Amino acid sequence: MASKRARLSTSVEAESARAKLEVVAAELGHEIRVFLAASQTKHATLTTSNEDDADDFYDLTAEDYYNLMSSRAESQIMKTQKMREAEAVASRERLTKAVIRVRFPDDYILEAKFQPSETIQTLVNLLMKVVAQPNLPFYLFTTPPKQRIADLSKDFYSAGFAPGANVYFSYDVPESHGLYTNEPFLREDIRILSTLDLGQEQIDLKYVAPKPALLEAASVVVNAKPVVVRSTKPKWFRR
Repeated sequence: MASKRARLSTSVEAESARAKLEVVAAELGHEIRVFLAASQTKHATLTTSNEDDADDFYDLTAEDYYNLMSSRAESQIMKTQKMREAEAVASRERLTKAVIRVRFPDDYILEAKFQPSETIQTLVNLLMKVVAQPNLPFYLFTTPPKQRIADLSKDFYSAGFAPGANVYFSYDVPESHGLYTNEPFLREDIRILSTLDLGQEQIDLKYVAPKPALLEAASVVVNAKPVVVRSTKPKWFRR
């Protein structure tokens, strides 16, 4: 009986949490969630993990290399510009959302959902609404290596941020400004969203967007023609 009441209570709390997120989404124009990363994962979270596959996973064998080169050469000869454009459009249409996670220096993580066709400026506009000090200039960057996101007019798809990406937030002011203290980066009513109980929904703080270059290479290998192994025996030896 007690277990049943506990499950009911958890379900009610989860529904209440979702309702709060819907209210915030209506205010901001985008669905968001807020997480607080554990301190011990500060340097490991939201970066590309090298532990998923062994180092030799990406090594090309001689046969792989032959298939890759043959496929690329054949593709360049046989595909017309129109065909390539059609493939690009089809690939883009398969992506229906871009989930962007912004990590702040105080370990808070803001997740927001966008359309792949929306620009990075849309993300900046959203952050202007949720940061504690919107009057201060800031910038976004990716890592590793640290690379500042300069072109805000790019859409998420063109920037390689669809279906998702991890970016980092930093105020664009000198350290002598005295800003880097314990002051929070997000508004209090936004930070408190990290305490919402969403029930059994799992939060993966190691979410990493696929790398477009790897995806392209993988598709080429899959479509490659198999190597035909020819016999090396002399004619007089065959029967």
